[in-house]
Amino acid sequence: MDFQASLFADETPAPADLAPQRRVLSHGAWVDVQRDWLRDPDDVFTALVERVPWRAERREMYDAVVDVPRLVHTYLADDQLPHPALEQARADLTAHYLPELGEPFVSGGCCYYRDGRDSVAWHGDTIGRGRAEDTMVAIVSVGDPRRLLLRPRGGGPSIALTMGHGDLVVMGGSCQRTWEHAVPKVAHSGPRISVQFRPLNVF
Repeated sequence: MDFQASLFADETPAPADLAPQRRVLSHGAWVDVQRDWLRDPDDVFTALVERVPWRAERREMYDAVVDVPRLVHTYLADDQLPHPALEQARADLTAHYLPELGEPFVSGGCCYYRDGRDSVAWHGDTIGRGRAEDTMVAIVSVGDPRRLLLRPRGGGPSIALTMGHGDLVVMGGSCQRTWEHAVPKVAHSGPRISVQFRPLNVF
């Protein structure tokens, strides 16, 4: 896949009109998917690689401190996002989901999966208000395709969504409380970056 920046990067195309397809899950959870939503994802990918102040994290696991298998950075509510198309995407997501969500998307969490060895384990975004309230997390993906797995908390069959270059996935309703999601390791993959838009105090 060619991630060369556009020759016309100053003429930033807006995302396509939002018309996601919704899949209703159990316990009041749902997931929306729209393929090829972000226009000019090559330019966005290049900007993210070059402009985001990526950092590696370490965390305790059992009796050791280990590297988190991906690079991360979070843009808070007052921070400028690293590409105009992401600013427009956040505004369009807010406008589309405001009647249902009741508040804007404000933060932009970025994860850089450098190859197939980078991953994220099963979890829900339950730090902050997501622990007790319905909320939404909107994910824009650029780069090589990777699978996003979802499974109900407490057991049950999982589902898999392949997130491709420029795709949008929105997890809503009770999804963060009653379901978990993960991006598993794979044998072979090129780089992929996800940008997660969240409301205030949802992590």
